[in-house]
Amino acid sequence: MASPWQFRRVGQSGAWMSELWQHLPKVADELCFIHSVCETNVAHGGACMKLHTGEEALLRPSMGSWVSYGLGTENSNLPGFVTICPTSLHGGANNFGSAFLPAEHQGVPLGTPGYPNTQAKDAQFHYINHPDIARSEQVLQLELLRELHERDQHRHGFHAAMDARLKSFELAFRMQMAAPEATDLSSETEATRELYGLDDPETENFGRECLLARRLAERGVRFIQVSHAHSLKFNNEQWDQHSHLEKGHSINVRQIDKPITGLLLDLKARGLLEDTLVVWGGEFGRTPTTQQGKGPVGRDHHPDGFTMWLAGGGVKPGFRYGATDEYGYHAIEDRCTIHDLHATILHLLGLDHEELTFEYTGRDFSLTDVHGDIAHRIVS
Repeated sequence: MASPWQFRRVGQSGAWMSELWQHLPKVADELCFIHSVCETNVAHGGACMKLHTGEEALLRPSMGSWVSYGLGTENSNLPGFVTICPTSLHGGANNFGSAFLPAEHQGVPLGTPGYPNTQAKDAQFHYINHPDIARSEQVLQLELLRELHERDQHRHGFHAAMDARLKSFELAFRMQMAAPEATDLSSETEATRELYGLDDPETENFGRECLLARRLAERGVRFIQVSHAHSLKFNNEQWDQHSHLEKGHSINVRQIDKPITGLLLDLKARGLLEDTLVVWGGEFGRTPTTQQGKGPVGRDHHPDGFTMWLAGGGVKPGFRYGATDEYGYHAIEDRCTIHDLHATILHLLGLDHEELTFEYTGRDFSLTDVHGDIAHRIVS
């Protein structure tokens, strides 16, 4: 199936982009494309779980939880891992859960997980302030809980679940001051709001998510997920165009093109891109062949040769890694599995995927388990 759109080379790097992308070419030379991502699972649920946790069936800690566990936090008044407007589908909360890692490393939703995705203008940390109890009383309550917890540990030993619960109470108390300021976009200039597309109803929702991500990043939140789960005007699930591909992709790209570009330009202008790694992609690609659905044609799920891109955080800018065959069907050069991708991401963050382990049920677990090779050629 030929593409409905023309392609052209953009930037000094000469990256190929379709005419759908009107803004992203501005940052083409910041992007490092991996054209050979490959996996085996063709179902959304298993593939999403594999992308987020490294395991497609069993419950494992998410990538953000591993990063939080390995690097700790830079801001004790905010969660170390925040997921903005996540979907409840295809693994749901397991895609940002901590599983058997300490619970303080799980992703905290900003905006209630739902279907379709929560409107970003309504995304907030709920119940951030207690309407009836003063902060001084809350301090006394927490001191009492801590004292009771320490007494219990002295008598019965360490209890991980109780310790995690107490830490969550303490973090919630500290967030009362930090979280409202971090999520308040009113202080952003009109130029910044326009950069992210907040002045356009078509891009406003995702633009808010990307702007929130930048604000959280500059305040020390270690790992941030941003989800574009749904078209708001076209009733088709995610980017899952089994039919109506031309219409669906056109709408989806218009919603994200300017916000993504704005995020990268903003991070670079603020000096944040150098030590912030941006990873962009989905759980699989689409077939190079057509699929006839109920309406105009689309494409089916395809995990054995698709593209993701990275930017900042020590990757080579304007670089292309890997390739598929002439039909775009199989990755044949520098094949990059999800385990390889995870190993590379951890390496870029200063973590050794073989050493970042946690003992559970008698053996050491890691994000990549016994797999994973670092794609050293994309490292600058």
